[in-house]
Amino acid sequence: MTRHRTVPRVRKPLATALGAALAVPLLAAAPATAAASQGAAQGQVTVTALQFTVTVGGRTCAVDADLYRPAGVDKAHPAPAVLTTNGFGGSKSDGTTDATGRAFATRGYVTLAYSGLGFGKSGCLISLDDPGIDGRAASRLVDFLAGTRAADDGTRIDYVAKDHPGDPRVGMIGGSYGGAIQMATAAVDHRIDALVPMITWNDLTYALDPNNAADRTVPGAFKWQWTNGFYLIGESQPITLPNLDPSRWGSLGCVHFVPGACDTIGLLNSGSYPAAATAAMQRYARSVSPVGYLDRIEAPTLLIQGQTDTLFNLNEATATYNALRDNGTTTKMIWQSWGHSGGQAPGELNMTQGNLETSYTGQRILAWFDRYLRKQKNTDTGPAFAYYRDWQSGYGEAAKVPPLTQKVYLSGDGKLVGDRAKVARGSRAYTNWLVPTSHSESSLAGSIGLPDPAPYDAAGTFLGWDTDPLKAPVDVVGSAKATLKVSSPATERVQNSGNAADKLVLFAKLYDVAPDGTKTLVRRLISPVRVPDVTKPFTVALPGIVHRYEAGHRIEFVVAASDDSYLGNKGIKPVTVVSAPGETGTLQLPVIRGKLN
Repeated sequence: MTRHRTVPRVRKPLATALGAALAVPLLAAAPATAAASQGAAQGQVTVTALQFTVTVGGRTCAVDADLYRPAGVDKAHPAPAVLTTNGFGGSKSDGTTDATGRAFATRGYVTLAYSGLGFGKSGCLISLDDPGIDGRAASRLVDFLAGTRAADDGTRIDYVAKDHPGDPRVGMIGGSYGGAIQMATAAVDHRIDALVPMITWNDLTYALDPNNAADRTVPGAFKWQWTNGFYLIGESQPITLPNLDPSRWGSLGCVHFVPGACDTIGLLNSGSYPAAATAAMQRYARSVSPVGYLDRIEAPTLLIQGQTDTLFNLNEATATYNALRDNGTTTKMIWQSWGHSGGQAPGELNMTQGNLETSYTGQRILAWFDRYLRKQKNTDTGPAFAYYRDWQSGYGEAAKVPPLTQKVYLSGDGKLVGDRAKVARGSRAYTNWLVPTSHSESSLAGSIGLPDPAPYDAAGTFLGWDTDPLKAPVDVVGSAKATLKVSSPATERVQNSGNAADKLVLFAKLYDVAPDGTKTLVRRLISPVRVPDVTKPFTVALPGIVHRYEAGHRIEFVVAASDDSYLGNKGIKPVTVVSAPGETGTLQLPVIRGKLN
């Protein structure tokens, strides 16, 4: 087959793509204003700058915050509260965090926006939203909202609505790093009444080192561009001036992060996965990830995830959604268009534009807080699941995430066929080079002023299977699943070495092929896999998508040897895929409309 190419896309500079904009990416960042000065009145909202000293994780440090008080709210007329914080690299004063504080304060909520630990003028080390550190720090701010503690300057408040003495009615909202902190806080403080985590992670071992094989004890393929971008942003955080803040100093080799975070980065960059070190890394990463503590969350949770997101894809939110529902926690989920990789559609939520009432997601958020913070029990909070459709206006709604509904077989002639009896016998092979030969997305290209190259796969380093041209549109909503059996003698000889780096790595993905041959990698999403054992069949979960394949188009499933955004195979590992009785691979898709063949 020929080299795949699609239309290139221009990326934002690295500092923008990975920094403050991640508070809620593409909610157009507004400049910070001087209104954070103590007592400054802005229309119907008064903003007061505060600090809180907290002791968490063995360190004592200050948390920098702004209190947004709506006009008319006092002890006799209390209001529920909203707590929010920044995305990675941001602060309470960045455009998104400040805009969020104002947005909810103008709608009658007492809002406390703060800089996360290690960012802005808040002290302590960056600890990746650890519930025992970041969650505990946020809980101290809930004490302030409850009226049971004062800010460092002695400020106390008595105008937040309470269900019981010491139990304020408080919700949380924020995106990315400001999304996971909500679940970390709710896990350690059950006074939180409602959560709205946006475009955030479920499991950092999956987000940063993804393995989409069913056996998740095996490490994946290191997402080196995104991960090192965050590491550099974290290590470049300035020490608060004019007084140097010792609480923000770690060690010479790990200046601003907690040691566990730096150990994780070091292991991933090494390209080596010895068993003991890998197990320790996975334990640490999961301990600071929602996957490690979701069973402790009771607050009703509205999950919002982005379809255009190669950092935290839709599978992250789905995993959280399923776990919370299994635990009996009230949970609903929205798949909007935009995420960390772009993709904002007209009319979608943009906090700095104040379009909560006029955007679908904004309306759902307001209803969520009306129901669980204002206790308006008759408020309709919407369906269990909703998803943005780029082929028609508005959102689709459903009672659940669609299941896998249609299956096709990987035929030996490169076709995807719906009838096992039509599978052609045959074998096809590819091999990897010592340098990456496929490209999906770059989070670094924009940092040096370059457009992100179009996705491609070099001939001889991938295999593709495609359907016949579709007779009618096919709508896919959810995560596809492939079952594969490959042969790789070079891998088989070394895969049990005790170092998982010797196992085979491959990358699965779905293209939309137009009648003129133009290929589109859907949302630039791919599925890295480190195969647990090449002598056995294995399953691959592809990233969730919401996509219409138009009539006349073909669906192409590709397995590639590499991707330049990830660390891949150690050494040359030729791979053969055989189609024969008992060995034919399959692809299952969650089709909600249309037929594959």
